Amino acid sequence: LMSAAGVWGGFVQPGGSLRLSCAASGSTFDDYAIGWFRQAPGKEREGVSCLGNGDGSTYYTDSVKGRFTISIDDAKNTVYLQMNNLKIEDTAVYYCAADRSQGSGRHYCKYGMDYWGKGTQVTVSS
Repeated sequence: LMSAAGVWGGFVQPGGSLRLSCAASGSTFDDYAIGWFRQAPGKEREGVSCLGNGDGSTYYTDSVKGRFTISIDDAKNTVYLQMNNLKIEDTAVYYCAADRSQGSGRHYCKYGMDYWGKGTQVTVSS
């Protein structure tokens, strides 16, 4: 059983940047789809960016396109979410996730994944 752990968020001003990291624990991310999700107070969980393992597709929700980048470092068993030009509305608890079944990035961001890491708070405020 693979669990994603070790997500480090933080506080940043609007327009700033932050990189979230998520390290695999007990396994590697090989053959797994990976994704980043977030949940703001009073809102439903949202798939921010997902990398599918069925077709290798990468999905970004519209509000983060051009600003966020998902990536994976296989050597470090770590996935990242680089967040640039952050906006106040990006404030949320962010979660990394993984899934071993086959699917597209869009599918996973819409329906979620099997394995979840601990959430980390990202606060964008002036």
